[in-house]
Amino acid sequence: MKVKKFTAMDILRQTIIMAVLIVMLFPIYWMIVTSLKPTNLILMNPPVFTFKPTLEHYIYAFEQANFALYIRNTLLAAIFSTIIVVVAGSLASYGFARYNVGGGNLMFFILTTRMMPAIAVVLPFFVIFRTAGNSAIGQFFHLGMDRIGTLVVCYTIFNLPFAIWLMHSFFQDIPVELEDSARLDGYSRIKVFFKVVLPLAAPGIAVTAIFCLLFSWNEYLFASILTRDMAKTITVGVGDFWTQRGILWGPLSAAATVCVMPMIAFALLLQKWIVRGLTFGAVRG
Repeated sequence: MKVKKFTAMDILRQTIIMAVLIVMLFPIYWMIVTSLKPTNLILMNPPVFTFKPTLEHYIYAFEQANFALYIRNTLLAAIFSTIIVVVAGSLASYGFARYNVGGGNLMFFILTTRMMPAIAVVLPFFVIFRTAGNSAIGQFFHLGMDRIGTLVVCYTIFNLPFAIWLMHSFFQDIPVELEDSARLDGYSRIKVFFKVVLPLAAPGIAVTAIFCLLFSWNEYLFASILTRDMAKTITVGVGDFWTQRGILWGPLSAAATVCVMPMIAFALLLQKWIVRGLTFGAVRG
């Protein structure tokens, strides 16, 4: 068996990679360590690295700060908005891919709506949803201030253009001849979409859903402006540990760990789908 010899360039490259990884991962490591430190050791100088781990900060975050409610709200808003975006986006992008609606100009217009900064529309959204909360339709769809339905609508509006743009190339790369063969076998256009196109576009749809879920989970601006207590999300709830007595570093680190780690684990678990989905449709003949 031939052993590969490492050159000076290989060693330099690996050293640079390790240095970058340490710089990028150290804040996450420090956040987790701080969440497990006893309160009296958190601000010690020099820092203490050997200690008996404690879960008191996590207990405080979930029992005293009602952090479990924020997690539930975030999950509901993220999951429901992602489902709506994937369903509506797949239908729209398939239509654009097969019928070339607008000659490409409409697709560009849809993409430009994603470029619009969220801060530009947060005030109109505030006025709209405050008014909608007093109407019968708004109450039926759970819209209004401090409502989860409001967050679902906001996340759907901002994620839908991205989903349409991302899935458009996936559907374009599926050969039309497969659909024509299914039509000759007696399938309707709807059956062709569900039984032929969707299974082939599954990697692209999966990666779109993953990104929409990540965007919704990490969203802060709309949640901070349009919610108060009952619909507050996890990203906004982290700020509750900045009190008049000062920053509660232990509970804050515990809450931040709960906020970050699920999405990191989720991305690592589905990374093969992300890579496959991003490369699917990347090359055309």
